Amino acid sequence: MSLLAVENLCARHGLLQAVRDVSLRAAEGEIVALVGANGAGKTTLLRTIAGSHRATSGRISYDGAEVAGLRANGRVHLGIALVPEGRRLFGNMTVEENLKVAGANGRRGRWTIATVLDAFPMLQPHLKQRCGELSGGQQQATAIGRALMTNPRVLLLDEVSLGLSPVAVNAVYESLQTVIGEGRTTIVLVEQDLSRVMRIASRIACMLEGRIVLEGKASELTREQITEAYFGLRRGEGGARA
Repeated sequence: MSLLAVENLCARHGLLQAVRDVSLRAAEGEIVALVGANGAGKTTLLRTIAGSHRATSGRISYDGAEVAGLRANGRVHLGIALVPEGRRLFGNMTVEENLKVAGANGRRGRWTIATVLDAFPMLQPHLKQRCGELSGGQQQATAIGRALMTNPRVLLLDEVSLGLSPVAVNAVYESLQTVIGEGRTTIVLVEQDLSRVMRIASRIACMLEGRIVLEGKASELTREQITEAYFGLRRGEGGARA
C-alpha cells in the first residue's frame, strides 16, 4: 500500500488553477521526483500535500487515512514535513533554536540535534550562529535538518538546489544521502537538475500546466522522454510537435 496517495487533486491561486486533477502515489522509502518548468504547479502540489495551501477538490491519503481536512501542523504531527522553496528559516534565531522549535512540534524518533549534525556536519560549527548570517548552503542544510527534527515519514523537498553554488548543492545532497540511504523516509522532491534526478529518484513525474503528463520508473525513462514532456512536446511521425 502507498504511504502517500494523492487522487484527482486540484488547487487554485485565485482564478488560476495551479494543480489540475493530479494523482500521485509514493510507497514507503520511495523517492519520487517532480520535474517541470517554472509555473508547472510543482510547488503548489507540495504545499497542498503539506497543508500550507488549500485543495479545492480531490483526496490526500497518508498511511491509509484521509488528511486533506487537516491543517499543516496536524500533518506534521502525523509525519509529513515540508522543506519549502526559499527555506523560510527564523533568521534571527540560531541554527540550534530553529532545530529545537521543530523538534518540539514533531513526532518522536531517531532525528535529534545530534543525529541531524551527524548527517549535516557542516552545521556543527554554526550551531550558535543566527540563520540569517549563514551561507545559502548552510541555510538549506538547516532547513532540511529542521524538517527532519519532526521525524517525518514523508519528506517534501522543494527546490533543494535553488540559488546555491554547485559546491553547496553537492554538499547538501551528500548529506542527504544519509536520509536516502536508510530507506525509511519517503521523499517527494522538486529538482531542476535532471541528471541528479535520474540518479537518485525511484520514479519521476513531469508536470506541465498543473497536470502530470509523464510518470514512470527513473530507470525506464529516457532524458529525451522527460525533456519532451517538460516542454509539452510529443513525438509523432513527423517529428516533435507541440
